[in-house]
Order: sequence, then C-alpha cells, then structure tokens
Amino acid sequence: MDTNMLAVDYPVLNIFWTLLELFLWILWFFLLFKIITDIFRSHDLSGWGKAGWLVLVIILPLIGVLAYLIARGTSMGKRDVEQAQRSEAAFKAYIRDAAGTAPGEAGGGGGPGGGAGRSHVDDLARLADLKDRGAISDEEYQRAKDRILS
Repeated sequence: MDTNMLAVDYPVLNIFWTLLELFLWILWFFLLFKIITDIFRSHDLSGWGKAGWLVLVIILPLIGVLAYLIARGTSMGKRDVEQAQRSEAAFKAYIRDAAGTAPGEAGGGGGPGGGAGRSHVDDLARLADLKDRGAISDEEYQRAKDRILS
C-alpha cells in the first residue's frame, strides 16, 4: 500500500479524535477502579451497602459512577486525605525507627547536633513540623536545614 493513501484514509483530525477517545477510556477505567477501591475502603458502609454500590457500579457503570460521585464524593476525598496522613505518619515512624531514635529521646545538653540524645533526623523532623504548621517560612526552613546538615 502506498503511504500517501494511508494519510488520505486517516487524516490528522481522526488521529486526534482517536487519541481523545483512548484518553477518555483510560480516564474512565481509572475513575472506575478508584471508586471500587473507595467502596471497599469505606468504613461507614455496611457489607450490604458495599455490595449494593459495587453491583450498581459494575452493572450500570455510567449511572453507578455518577451516582456514587454525587452521593459520596466529598467523603471519598476525606478518606483519601486520611489515608495520605496515615501513610505519612507511618513513613515518619519508619524513618525514626531506621535512624534509631524515638520522638521523646531528644535530650538537652550541648554539642554539634544540638543535644546529647538528638540526631539530625530529629532536628529535621521538628523543623519540617514547624514549616508545616506555618511557624517558619520556606527560606527560614532552608537556612536552618543547611545549618543542621553542615
């Protein structure tokens, strides 16, 4: 087949529409799996409630997904935030455990690290906490971090 014939048979606009359709299908499946995951993660739904939503989402996907987003969309966002906070807390606990210090081990005393029982990890964690609470600016955070690490 001649390459010029292929270009005429499938113009650029059709390529654009095909890519748009492909993107929308991928978006649809992402949303569907996100909702199914949220159904199973939700603690405020009973077993029958989860089964009902799951059947609705699988049997009538368009209506089920839209109904779920309308009925439970805000609580879905809250569960995502709670999951992210739990993951972050677990990660910070893992870092402290790997560094070999506990949050209450920060003792007083003088030394280059700031205390006898404190490590750079504790200082950086406290500094990040201050930044998260808005007590210090990004510039102050960077300067203090540079001092701790030097």
